[in-house]
Amino acid sequence: MRTVQAQSAERQQVTARLTSNVKGVTTDGKQQVQVRWTDENGTVRTGTTLVNSRTPEGATVPVWLDRQGAITSPPMTTLTARTNGWFVGGMAAVGVVGGFFGARAGMHRVLDRRRHAQWDAEWDLVEPLWSARFRR
Repeated sequence: MRTVQAQSAERQQVTARLTSNVKGVTTDGKQQVQVRWTDENGTVRTGTTLVNSRTPEGATVPVWLDRQGAITSPPMTTLTARTNGWFVGGMAAVGVVGGFFGARAGMHRVLDRRRHAQWDAEWDLVEPLWSARFRR
């Protein structure tokens, strides 16, 4: 939530106007286009942003600016922050559980190998006596 608060404090939304037509169509339906806006000091600024491919020249679009006045992405929403938190927490839990089961399987493998080696050693001692009973 600190990221949401920090980004919300650092970024501001302004309305910009497209300075050219969007050319072509992309697979995601967005194109980079030149936009123009006026900052707080009354200075006209330009930059590029993604807009829908059918947006006409002169249309207004919202853009987000950082503290330096450069176009940036919108601030993270509370929902996105919560979703990211749950996802990272869930992946951490999966990692811990996976690590536990991996260590458990590794320990079983080591103990089974040891047990089978002991069984083979004991069988090497007992097998001649055992098989001799049936040779009569």
